[in-house]
Formats: sequence, structure tokens, C-alpha cells
Amino acid sequence: MRSRLILFGILIVMTLSACGAGEQPSLTSTPIPTDTPVPPPTLTATSVVPLAILVLPATLDAETSNLYQKTVYDLAQAAGMRFQVRNALTPADLEPGLQIVIALPPDPGIAALAAAAPNVQFLAINMSGITAGGNVSVLGGNSQSDMAAFLAGYTAALITDDYRIGMMMPRDNADAIRAFNAYASGMTFYCGTCRPFYYLNWTFPQYIDIPADEDKNNYDAYSDILMSQYKVRTIYLHPDIATADLENYIGTTGVLMIGTVTPEQRPAGWVMTIQPDVIKAIQAAWPQLVSGQGGLAVQSPLGLSDIDPLLLSPGKQRLVDNMLRDLQAGLVAP
Repeated sequence: MRSRLILFGILIVMTLSACGAGEQPSLTSTPIPTDTPVPPPTLTATSVVPLAILVLPATLDAETSNLYQKTVYDLAQAAGMRFQVRNALTPADLEPGLQIVIALPPDPGIAALAAAAPNVQFLAINMSGITAGGNVSVLGGNSQSDMAAFLAGYTAALITDDYRIGMMMPRDNADAIRAFNAYASGMTFYCGTCRPFYYLNWTFPQYIDIPADEDKNNYDAYSDILMSQYKVRTIYLHPDIATADLENYIGTTGVLMIGTVTPEQRPAGWVMTIQPDVIKAIQAAWPQLVSGQGGLAVQSPLGLSDIDPLLLSPGKQRLVDNMLRDLQAGLVAP
């Protein structure tokens, strides 16, 4: 009986082993790692902020230098541009982003610089020998001498008792002759026949012309003829004879003066200066320069400076300002 039980157990074991002999264990494959391509970085170009450069001589007086710098700085800031001031400019300074160069005398080499940087707009201020063309614009000198003289005659008649006004000018100078005629017209525009209250055996305006070869030390004697002999009380000085010594001498006599060039040192009796307003001209030309328009010939409008309010009161100055606007608008012909 016992041997049967042992045999039965062996058969059961063999049967179970046979049932599981055909099954294979399931194998899970391990994934093979692969390289995932990484896209290269995209390079974005950094935009260069446009640059405006102002070239000023190192010898320029501080007040004028600061005025030019503030003017161009304000314009550059409003246009979203950088701003730099230089005393000189070389081709090595023509950096990327440079858009506008405004230069005062002496000439830093505008022609060569403009040729080296055709995409940069250059504005040359009062530089002889530079002509407008291509990417070079010029702001020239004053070609409105007759307009300035007309305004001087109008102002002199306005502020002078009995309209006793005169002019000092170079002899045989066509520009001076035109200026005197305009000066007389300005006086007539203000006061018509302009008859003095006290009778004199001559009319106004009077003038004295000085030979081109005359010693400048003798200019005082010529002014004495106007002041002493012809009783002139306000003198318009043509720029060709307006020396510091002459202005200072006239200033000691109590006679008033009007000119077109700012005195080196303001003398007594200096009423005002009538001269081109370069600042307004730069401001007027700026939009064209920013837009890339070159080859401009810019004319400076006339402006008043060095005004003495004790000699030209604010009320009278308003009359002069109105006349200047009418002249520039073409409503009055000098």
C-alpha cells in the first residue's frame, strides 16, 4: 500500500512538469537609446541705435558751444538717436549706426567723409568751398543784407529822436550801397518823410563811406563826421568796417549802434544785432536729414540777438519782431 502511494505521487509530479514544459517566460525588450536632434539656436541681429554727431571747434566760446550742443541733443533725443560731440572727425569715427553729422568750421574734411559714408547725411555750417550735393547739405552765410539793413533803418527811426540816423559803410562796395538804400527804405516805411522837429539843412539817413585801404585806426575820425557834423544819434555799422575799437569809441559818445555781427565785448549803446539764426535753420533742416534727404542748400532766417531792453523796450521790440516776420513772409519788400 505504501509503495502505491509513493508511485502515485511520482506520477502527479511528472504530470505537472509536463504541463508547464511548453511555456516560455515572456521577455520585455529594453529600448535602445537614440540621439534626439537639437535645433541650432536662432541668431537675432541686434539693432544699432542711430547716431548723430556734432563737430565743434575747441576754440568756440562756451555759451555758443552749449547752445549748439543743446539744440542737436534735443533733436537727436526726440528722434530716438544717440548723440556725440567731437572736435574733429576722421574716417575711423564713421561707426555703424552713424546717420547725421553737423559740422561747424573749420572744415573737418566733409567731402572725403561724405564719400566714405554715402549713407550718412552731412550738414556743413558756414563753410566756404563746400557745395550742396549728394549726401552733403550746406547752411550758408547771410545773403539777406538788404533785409537786415531795412530792419535796422526801421528800428533806428523807431528809437531815435528826430530820426537822426546814419550808416558807416565801405566805399565802392555794391553790397553796402544796396544796404544803405534798404536802410533808408526802412526809415521811410516807419516815418514817411521823417522830418526832424528841429530844422537841419540836410536829410536823414546820412552816411559816411570809408576807403578800402584806410587805416582802421582812423575809423574813429569818420564816425566823428557823422556824430559831430551831421548830428547823427544812431549808427548802423556795415560788417566790413565794424571793428571792436570803433564800436567801443562810439559807445563812449552816447550814440547808439545797430549791427549784424555780435561784438566781441558788448559796448555801451549797442541796441541789437541782426544776424542769421543758425539754430532755427538747423531745426528746420533736421527732418529732411533724418529722412535721408541730402543736397540741401539751407538759408538761415534772420533773428535778433544782443538786445538791450533799456534801449529797445519790450513794446518797441514787438514792433520790430512783427516787421521782421512781415519781411520774411514777403509782405514787405526791402
